[in-house]
Amino acid sequence: MSPGPKVPGTRRRLLGLVRPYWPLWIVAGIGMVFDAAASGAFVRLIKPMLDDLFVLRDPDVIFWMPVALVGLFVLRGLATFASDYGMARIGRSVVRDLRNLVFGQYQRLPAAYFDREPGGQVVSRVIYGAEQVSQASADAIKTMVVDGLTVVAMVAVMLWTSPSLTLYLFVMVPLTGLVWRFVGRRYRRINRTIQSSMGDVTGIVEDAVEGHREIRIYGGQAREAERFSAAANDNLRLNLKVATTNALSTSTIQLVAAGALAAIVWRATRPDLLETLSAGAFMSLITAMLVMLPSIKRLTTVQSVVQRGVAAADELFDVLDTPPERDEGTRTLARARGEIVLESVTLRYPGREQAALEAVSLRCAPGSVTALVGPSGSGKSSLVSLLPRFYEPGEGRILLDGHPLDEYRLADLRAQIALVSQRVVLFNGSVADNIAYGGLAGASRARIEAAAEAANAMEFIRTLPDGLDSAVGEQGALLSGGQRQRIAIARALLKDAPILILDEATSALDTQSERLIQDALARLMADRTTLVIAHRLSTIEHADQIAVMDRGRLVELGRHRDLLARDGMYAALHRLQFRDQPADG
Repeated sequence: MSPGPKVPGTRRRLLGLVRPYWPLWIVAGIGMVFDAAASGAFVRLIKPMLDDLFVLRDPDVIFWMPVALVGLFVLRGLATFASDYGMARIGRSVVRDLRNLVFGQYQRLPAAYFDREPGGQVVSRVIYGAEQVSQASADAIKTMVVDGLTVVAMVAVMLWTSPSLTLYLFVMVPLTGLVWRFVGRRYRRINRTIQSSMGDVTGIVEDAVEGHREIRIYGGQAREAERFSAAANDNLRLNLKVATTNALSTSTIQLVAAGALAAIVWRATRPDLLETLSAGAFMSLITAMLVMLPSIKRLTTVQSVVQRGVAAADELFDVLDTPPERDEGTRTLARARGEIVLESVTLRYPGREQAALEAVSLRCAPGSVTALVGPSGSGKSSLVSLLPRFYEPGEGRILLDGHPLDEYRLADLRAQIALVSQRVVLFNGSVADNIAYGGLAGASRARIEAAAEAANAMEFIRTLPDGLDSAVGEQGALLSGGQRQRIAIARALLKDAPILILDEATSALDTQSERLIQDALARLMADRTTLVIAHRLSTIEHADQIAVMDRGRLVELGRHRDLLARDGMYAALHRLQFRDQPADG
């Protein structure tokens, strides 16, 4: 993320977000004007209340004053409702719009973005950052407009009552300006750090929730509690800096205002004014000053909300400005034949010296099975990640049916690929929702059931309380590993894509589950170009070709028996797994 401040541009873009709600702005604006005007009118009425009502006891004033007061506060109540509702509606709408924009952008960003961004920061921007922007775009603006207009109204009342005394008020102006400037600079520095701090807190909570079993098994509670406490304390320290700045600015403004008020009282008691200034006029003047003081304090401290919102908006706009996945292909593709060719493909991840793949050349014939084997970190997962273009090769090219991948429209390319991995991703919903997921959502019930049957999943689905409509829980927590795997296979069967990627699809399963899944995979792989990442060599002995990877390079390629006869790296891996069996497997 770029750290540099972009406040002017950010504010213009924030105005762009609220511009569609201009009718609500008009309603809220009228309400705010009447709110401030009603406050000024009430303060102005203090003079006739004291002078005409209690001193002169004017019968007309005695009759009309209660009516005027009730009418004034009814008007102010309507104005307050209009401004509060209008600004709340604008603020919540901006939150919704920003969250939709950022979440939509997350769907378009390349996989490399999420590799370098902490998950807590990603989530915090959508949840916490958008709320801060709402406060800056609605709550803070309401405070600035209403309190700003209130100050103007009170100054107008004071000028109307006694212009000479009001001049003493302006001793506050330069000092208030200095406080405003100091506070603004300090808030800008602090609030950018608070955004990152909230992301740290969110990330630690997510880690603790997702890894709660490992934390308990390995006794990590104290470590995680210490991490969270450190992040929470850091967040507390930053927020206390904001609170200290608020308190300091408020105290300073109060001290300055007290000086101005003392000057006004001193001047009002001089003989030349004492004879001409009535008690009602003096009370109206002092009340205006007292009503204005909280507004000035809020105008000073509202900067913390504004700067926090601007800092959050900076981060959100950085996300929105991040280039999405490159999708410049124009070639359409209804259904691929499935011929995959890698020509001297090299891939380097940012910040890593060693290439994940280096000059890899490989051809996978249509309908064939290619197994990728090799030690961890040899480049197997990196290779298959290039096919859906999660990453782009730095050198070389990949062809599908004779055309480079980037010539195809991205959606068309990915429509040709189904994935079943060791880490099955299920979404909170029903079994049927997870089989007919995303673009498959329009599938008929019969097709969903047929896919589940072919994946050997109906065997356990029938025992669930609601069958296909049973909930799978958060990330499939209500199902076993083998059951989740079979749902993933059913999803791939329903998609019926010509290219299939199997990433350790049968690892860490019990014997019965593995037998059922192998049987389902056999149906799934039929007539499809399949790439299998496997550590269990017994599962890929019948592959059409086995590609042996080591440190990002393709070191051996051939069928099972040929590679054993070559007595190279594959044979060595085979002996490690089958040392008690004959060498020919």
